[in-house]
Amino acid sequence: MSRPVPNPLQDLSDALSDIVARTAQGVAAVHSSHSRSSGFVWRSGLIVAADEALAEDADVCVVLPGGETVAATVVGRDPTTDVALLRIDRSDPAPVALQSVQVKVGALALAVGSSNGAPISAFGTVAFAGERWRSLRGGEIDARIELDIALRRIGEGGLALDASARIFGMAVSGPRRRVLVVPAATIERVASTLLTHGRIARGYLGLGLQSVRLDGDQRTGVIVMSVDPNGPGARAGLQQGDVILKWNDEPIRDVTMLLRALGPDSAGTRVNLAVRRGGAPVEACVTVSERPEA
Repeated sequence: MSRPVPNPLQDLSDALSDIVARTAQGVAAVHSSHSRSSGFVWRSGLIVAADEALAEDADVCVVLPGGETVAATVVGRDPTTDVALLRIDRSDPAPVALQSVQVKVGALALAVGSSNGAPISAFGTVAFAGERWRSLRGGEIDARIELDIALRRIGEGGLALDASARIFGMAVSGPRRRVLVVPAATIERVASTLLTHGRIARGYLGLGLQSVRLDGDQRTGVIVMSVDPNGPGARAGLQQGDVILKWNDEPIRDVTMLLRALGPDSAGTRVNLAVRRGGAPVEACVTVSERPEA
C-alpha cells in the first residue's frame, strides 16, 4: 500500500486557514455611515477599531461573527495612534489575546478582518520592523511595523498575526498604501486610557498655524495665523505674524513637525520657542496646556 506523498504547501495552506478561522471568532465588522472596516474584541463588551476608518459623528454598529448586528457607542477615540474604543451591550464573543511579539523582517504575517461577520484575510511578510516612533499626528507608537500585504479597506482595524498565530497588533492603512501595525503594547495603553478617561490628553498652544518659507532664505518655519486670547501662546506673548523657527533648539520646518511635538506627553511642559517677529529674533517661553474638549 503506497504512502501519501507529503505536501508541505497543502499543510501550510491548511494551517493558515485554521488560524484565520480561530482568530475570526474575535473579529467583527464595524459600520459607521458609509464607512466599512473591522475591529476586534479587546475586553468583554469592548471593541477596538481603527479611528481613521470611523466616520465623524455617525451612529456606529458592529456585525459580530456569524452576522448579527448590534449597536455600538464610542467610548473614546485617539487619532494620534489610530485607536478607537467602542462599547456593545454583549458579553460575547470572547476577547482576543494580544501579545507583545518581537517580529522580524521577512517573517510571515497574516491580517484577519471581517466583512459583515464573515472572515477575510491577507497574507504576506513583515516588510519593516523598527523602534518606537511618533506618528504624523504626534502619537507614541511602541514599534514601527510595516507589512507587505494587500489589505482591503474593510480589513482595516483587523488583527495582525505571526506564523505562530500570536496576535501582535492591529492592521491599519498608512501613507502611500503601506500597511502599518499598531502594536499590542500601544493598543493596551491607549485603550485603557480611553476606557478610563474617554480621550487622550494632547498639547495645545492656542495658535492657528501655517507652514511658510522665509523670504530670501532656504529655510522654512511656521507662521502664526491666529491667536486664542485665552490660550498659552497668548500668555507667552506670541502674536499674529510671528514665525516659529525652533522648539527647544530643534528646528521646526512645518506644521506637521510642530504637531508631533505637541503629542500627548507635552501637556504641562515648558517650551522655549525661537521666533522671528518683523525680521527680528524673539524668544518666547510657553507652558503647553491640555487641548480643550471640542
